[in-house]
Amino acid sequence: MDPLQPHYNVYFSLGSNMGNRFENLQNAINLLFEEVGSILKISALYETPAVGFQGDPFLNCAVWLQTDLKPSKTLKIILEIEKKLGRKRNNSKNYTSRPIDIDIIFIDNLIIASEKLTVPHPEMEKRKFVLQPLLDLNSELIHPLSKKNILELLAETNDQSVLHKQSKWLSNPMKDYTISQFNYIAIEGNIGAGKTSLVTKIANDFNAKLILERFKDNPFLPKFYEDAARYAFPLEMSFLADRYQQLVDDITQFDLFKESVIADYDVNKSLIFAGITLPEEEFALYKKLFQVMHKEVPKPDLYIYLYQNTDRLLENIKKRGRKYEQSIQASYLQKLNTGYLEFIKNQHSENMKIIDVSEMDFIKNRADYLRVLKEILGS
Repeated sequence: MDPLQPHYNVYFSLGSNMGNRFENLQNAINLLFEEVGSILKISALYETPAVGFQGDPFLNCAVWLQTDLKPSKTLKIILEIEKKLGRKRNNSKNYTSRPIDIDIIFIDNLIIASEKLTVPHPEMEKRKFVLQPLLDLNSELIHPLSKKNILELLAETNDQSVLHKQSKWLSNPMKDYTISQFNYIAIEGNIGAGKTSLVTKIANDFNAKLILERFKDNPFLPKFYEDAARYAFPLEMSFLADRYQQLVDDITQFDLFKESVIADYDVNKSLIFAGITLPEEEFALYKKLFQVMHKEVPKPDLYIYLYQNTDRLLENIKKRGRKYEQSIQASYLQKLNTGYLEFIKNQHSENMKIIDVSEMDFIKNRADYLRVLKEILGS
């Protein structure tokens, strides 16, 4: 899979003064989650008078969201969301009533001044209905131009509007995707299946402790792809030692500030690969060592295998461009897939799942990512 894009922290201001205002805001939040990114926090709701025109009062809130979409793409999607929810924009600069209004206030500390997008929002300092909900989200936000924090901006604004805080709270759709019921998740897959990209994305979204296989540090890996017969045993032995040490260290030293542990490999990977790469006598020795060490390694309470068809695997391997992987043959990938499926079949565990991701792109397509998450969580 392609490397993950950088994450942006985006702060939105949402408002509605037509129809069922609460429902409009909730629908907008749901669509932001489905189409833009993960919602970290939603402010309290405030009823505020219409500003700049005669109209019914607004319900307003702010949303803190994290996305890997570029700002221009985020803007395009929120305009589409407004349209879906019944907003009809016109060329007039006059303010009017509307079922939904979604404004981008901040994107990290970026300063953007393009024809279509200005960030920070140029009117935010004049609007108490923007500043107060932002303060709910993050009091440490700093305006990248004035260098003032939100509390200072709120104290200095000329807006004398009275905000009425509501007792009803909007719901964060992230709650339906929590992984906190699992202490330790292992996501496995063939070479090029996208497991590292997926676990990195999940760990970031759910504040999980991330364990990534340290294959880049293994000096035998490039040599193995050049001469498998010669370097298979030292390669598998070094991976066995490193995986054992990493899992024992990282999982036993559980971070209290993280909800779960998620890894892009399981220790049994060592046995699966060794069974394919090693001759019979060496594998027998390797298996003895593995069984001794395996007793000490914590077992995942959820094991996921990402199945990708061989053509997609080869395509992904070529795309990510690691020079030493370019000689990998389809037959080797097929053997690995068979090895994984045999292992899973022999475990008889309800906590193991196979997810076919051959027709998905869960990094570039958020709908695919949420679909994979639902399958992982069984929802």
